[in-house]
Amino acid sequence: MTPRVLAIVGPTAAGKTRLAIEVATRVGGEVISLDSMQAYQGMNIGTATPSMEERAGVAHHMFDVWPISHPLTVVEFRDAARAAIEDVWGRGGVPIAVGGSGLYVRVVLENLDPPGTDTDVRAALEDRLAESGPRALHEELGRIDPAAAAVINPMNGRRIVRALEVNAITGGPFQANLPEPHDRYRTTRVGIAIDRTSLDARIEARVDDMWRRGMVDEVRSLLAQGLAEAPTARAALGYGPVMDSLAGEISEEQARMQTSADTKKFARRQQRWFAADSRIHWVEFDESSLVDDVVSVATRT
Repeated sequence: MTPRVLAIVGPTAAGKTRLAIEVATRVGGEVISLDSMQAYQGMNIGTATPSMEERAGVAHHMFDVWPISHPLTVVEFRDAARAAIEDVWGRGGVPIAVGGSGLYVRVVLENLDPPGTDTDVRAALEDRLAESGPRALHEELGRIDPAAAAVINPMNGRRIVRALEVNAITGGPFQANLPEPHDRYRTTRVGIAIDRTSLDARIEARVDDMWRRGMVDEVRSLLAQGLAEAPTARAALGYGPVMDSLAGEISEEQARMQTSADTKKFARRQQRWFAADSRIHWVEFDESSLVDDVVSVATRT
């Protein structure tokens, strides 16, 4: 029988990574992150990368792979994640793919090739991004392709540019150019269903914990390594507001509040994306039974 991938999806702060670690200990699995920002070295507090102690002896992949200066592409990430999946199979393990970005989950787990590129169009859009900033381009994307704008972080300039580029060169919406789902692997998808009130409380608690653990110091250290000029890494949730705070444009408290607000908006977009995927087996968020529920789904499908 063809080996299987277990994918755990859902919004940020729903406890996916911790859940994956606990499930891995039950099924002989290894965790593969499908979060592109966790793949950057040194971006640990803001991306909730699990510490070595939290990993509980379970092998983890796609964490701390590239320096922040690296302009990571979806295709490069896809190929590295697929190699990790197949490496786990080679050792007889169960790959447990964990992610909150619907696009990255699709690109890795399906036979999906992103649309092509046009260097002239891309260069022009990147010039406009540098001049006007990501929020202005996101507003434009919202007018011409609201479905794409709904799932892209308004501060993620690279993804906004990519969506506008696809619209320009194909004449159609970014998401409309994604083909119908066709799995590359036998995949069981489990989604964490959590109500908004509970999720918002978990997001606020996570952001407070980020600040207690030294989020500001982490950003300060990364700025010394070139974070402000990093084409992809600087778009990670929370890092922009902290950079603004360190530049004296807003207070640290405003940066914390902005991080919480941005994360809540991003979580809503994640929930809408995954809600449209009929392949997902949804389990209700209940810390007392969540691991058992996921293992049950994984073993019966």
